[in-house]
Amino acid sequence: MIPLEQRFRRPSVMGVLNVTPDSFSDGGVHLDPDVAAAAARRMIEEGAAIVDVGGESTRPGSAGVSPNEELRRVVPVLDRLEGELPFSIDTSKAGVALAALERGAILVNDVTALRGDPEFAGVVAGSGAYLCLMHMQGEPRTMQLEPHYGDVVTEVAAFLEERMSFAVATGVSEDRICLDPGIGFGKTVAQNLELVRRLDVLLALGRPVLVGFSRKSSLQRLTGSEDLLGASVAAAVAAFERGATILRVHDVRPTVDALTVAAAVA
Repeated sequence: MIPLEQRFRRPSVMGVLNVTPDSFSDGGVHLDPDVAAAAARRMIEEGAAIVDVGGESTRPGSAGVSPNEELRRVVPVLDRLEGELPFSIDTSKAGVALAALERGAILVNDVTALRGDPEFAGVVAGSGAYLCLMHMQGEPRTMQLEPHYGDVVTEVAAFLEERMSFAVATGVSEDRICLDPGIGFGKTVAQNLELVRRLDVLLALGRPVLVGFSRKSSLQRLTGSEDLLGASVAAAVAAFERGATILRVHDVRPTVDALTVAAAVA
């Protein structure tokens, strides 16, 4: 594959497709594989560069599911896509990643940054796929219980630098890696905003950055609104203007339109 920054030009939108009953924003919406596959195609038509398919919720307080259950949720969707559109797999399990790669996934999105499964790095390295490494303090079940940092930005950057070094040492080409600060994964509202505000610190690591602020509870706390469309689009534009390459979002078309305008006047 070509280097990630050539495959995903700034700004690129990653559409979120959760095939779960309990995701914080769209849980239960795409449980029917035909509905999920249709939603994925619609996201691409609306301008998404890739669709991120996930079968395990990582919302605050969530419990994990078994590899078999995760496969049961995602494989029927991937089979219906038939490799006809670019998709990634949002998983921390090597077996799920392998099944998705065999069905045409071009990127593996791991919220544990290769810490959750000892076989994960080898699967990714052997496939030649792109890899997203994300920072998370703690685990989904406990990550929002009083997260604490001395300096959230430098600590997240140090973590991502170490995980990238680990990935490269296990055979993943550095030019196939992007980094995600993990908005909402063990961070307060202020810490999330600080990560976007000082995104240049992460960019200094030399890899494209992915930001997923869409529909996060921090936006609800900021705005006091249940409707987070406007806030999510604003967060995506702010992250792009500070250097983010990939914006992971639930509402593809309005985000694509906003980023198109933001890029035109940049």
